[in-house]
Amino acid sequence: MFAVLASGAQLVPLNPLYTLPELETILDDAEASALIVDPRLPVPRNAPMTRRVEAEFTSAELPLPQADGLALLQYTGGTTGTPKGVNLTHRAIATNVAQREALLPTALDCERILCVMPLFHSYGMAMGLFLAANCRGTLVIQERYKPELLLAAIEREAITLFPGSPTLYTSLMAHADFPRTNWNTVHTCYSGAAPLAEETLRRWEAAVGAPIYEGYGQTEAGPVLSFNPVRGARKAGSVGVPVPHTEIRLLEGEIVARGPQIMQGYRNRPQETAEALKDGWLHTGDMGEFDADGYLFIRGRKKEMAIVGGYNVYPREVEEALCAHPAVAEAAVVGGPDPYWGEVLHAYVALRAPATSEALLAHCRERLARYKMPATLEILDALPRTSVNKPDKLALRQRWMKS
Repeated sequence: MFAVLASGAQLVPLNPLYTLPELETILDDAEASALIVDPRLPVPRNAPMTRRVEAEFTSAELPLPQADGLALLQYTGGTTGTPKGVNLTHRAIATNVAQREALLPTALDCERILCVMPLFHSYGMAMGLFLAANCRGTLVIQERYKPELLLAAIEREAITLFPGSPTLYTSLMAHADFPRTNWNTVHTCYSGAAPLAEETLRRWEAAVGAPIYEGYGQTEAGPVLSFNPVRGARKAGSVGVPVPHTEIRLLEGEIVARGPQIMQGYRNRPQETAEALKDGWLHTGDMGEFDADGYLFIRGRKKEMAIVGGYNVYPREVEEALCAHPAVAEAAVVGGPDPYWGEVLHAYVALRAPATSEALLAHCRERLARYKMPATLEILDALPRTSVNKPDKLALRQRWMKS
């Protein structure tokens, strides 16, 4: 990845779990000139001629790429349609590394980072690869997520920084080896990629002893927009304050942001670029609120918000209520049409301990207004996941529509 960036070429990270048709769509759009591929993986029919590049250069021989030249073409997850390629410049990426460092400073030459987040994803790249290079630390990469191997690596590699996600934290705490793992060397954990339930944060910190700093961003934002700062208040349920030189505002509840790390636009999609970038402001599609101290709280996706009997209801609030139940490992809530209420909510949960739907709904009634209550609640063995390991709400919505 660094070799491609250093060469001045534009890097297109690809998810190895994509199907051949998904890869072919991206390669067509990117018009890739070369493909570097793991020999264990199938190669799409439309792939450019694969090349094995073997060369050695000293740093003095490599001219630096142009700061405003395109560095990354990073494709979004595509859970709601065809993936869109996000164009990011070298300046935007370097700036965002410095912005993150301002709120979450690292120590030079001594940090040891365990990266199990996929490196084709903006979160794994920013909080794993780029973070490790910036602090001249050691990056320990787990090829696949296997909890027993990850937990063993924590001790064996004397990890100091652990970037994770809500799904990862929940899964690790449920594993039999978790109580036996020594986390003494870990002084900082990060969370991103999806909202972190407050109950998950509290349970993790009580067990591990290291704080979780939750942040917020998206591929189009380079990706980091905000984080709870190391030097300052850390608020459970909040994604913190804007990183330096970044403005975040709420436009009718939607989070819009402006800063030097924002994308140039979507490749080959002028109309969607114009819709996302208006007068220099990135419209994120996420809904949020600020508290009196300027800390941002995510309330859900704009498209996910349900209007139940005229009231706006954000799935995140209902998910938080469900996750507060001790038996719930994970929850996802989606909206769907209803002839009387206009829309109603449907909840899906995965459990860590036995519980009934009736008990979970009774738990919610103690915490939610009546119009926020799920109309249905289904217990699953596990929630379906997207290619970047988020709960797949599109699949859940389709599941409900078929029921």
